[in-house]
Amino acid sequence: MKELREYFDRELPRIDSFLQGEVQKLHGLVRQVAEHVIMSPGKRIRPMLTLLFARSLGPLSTDPYPLACALEMLHSATLLHDDVLDGAETRRGQASAHITFGATQAILAGDVLLALSNRIGADYGIPEISRRLSGGAMATAMGEIQEMAAAGSGVIDRKEYLEIIIGKTAKLIETACRLGAVLSGADQERIQAAADYGLNVGMSFQLVDDLLDYSGDAERLGKPSGSDLVEGKITLPLIDWLETIPPAERQEILTDIAEKRLAEPTQRRIIEGVRKAGADGSTQKLAEGHVRQALDALDAFPDSEEREVLIQAASFILTRQT
Repeated sequence: MKELREYFDRELPRIDSFLQGEVQKLHGLVRQVAEHVIMSPGKRIRPMLTLLFARSLGPLSTDPYPLACALEMLHSATLLHDDVLDGAETRRGQASAHITFGATQAILAGDVLLALSNRIGADYGIPEISRRLSGGAMATAMGEIQEMAAAGSGVIDRKEYLEIIIGKTAKLIETACRLGAVLSGADQERIQAAADYGLNVGMSFQLVDDLLDYSGDAERLGKPSGSDLVEGKITLPLIDWLETIPPAERQEILTDIAEKRLAEPTQRRIIEGVRKAGADGSTQKLAEGHVRQALDALDAFPDSEEREVLIQAASFILTRQT
């Protein structure tokens, strides 16, 4: 993973500098809120993927950093809104923005970042960029809406779960990769290959994230174990465990989760049960399958430093702890 670490170390300062500069231009009412979420410790996966695919076919004649950072702004906007909707108290190891600044400022800051992301994309004068940025934002919103509806349904539905994570996570990562390829001047076949890589990386990333919510270290993750469970979210690790218990008990637990009245002893039992299923469950296996598909998509691209980093990035997802 040497190339992956070196590439991130090299690019992160410039990404952070651009983001910081744009945040400082915002109105004082939302500036601190935007800075709170954007400049908090984050992986910068989306901007990094945009840069990697933008450079995948050689030198660029266009500056890729604004577009790469537009993806991070869009992602940050969704985090601000999501935390208000979920009532989440922490994000990335610190108090959520709506806890620190209030829901009104958090929502307004999210709106501003969403608008800024789209304006930066439009400045490139390439219709495909504007169309895909808007599509990524729409897919994310629809994924969150579908997740909220599912949380209150009290039923298990694997198909719906997969649709939700495509919308709320994978589509925006797909957009980051696709737009990088568009900026590189790639043909349609390679643009689609970049999109396929992004969708599969996004799927595997969310699957591992959902598993880490039960099995990961709370301090490293920056949120308590089982937070999805407390928020009423039905994820695949939970579905795996629920299918091992009697139907009557399963339905009782699902009803309690939907109504957010799960007793603490039951929460602990569920978390322990999911942890024991762990690597043997379908979540890990499905994540591994999506990583293989992501790596297959890279066959369309020539050997380069960027392609090697993309290979390492996809493989790293399966071993990450944060």
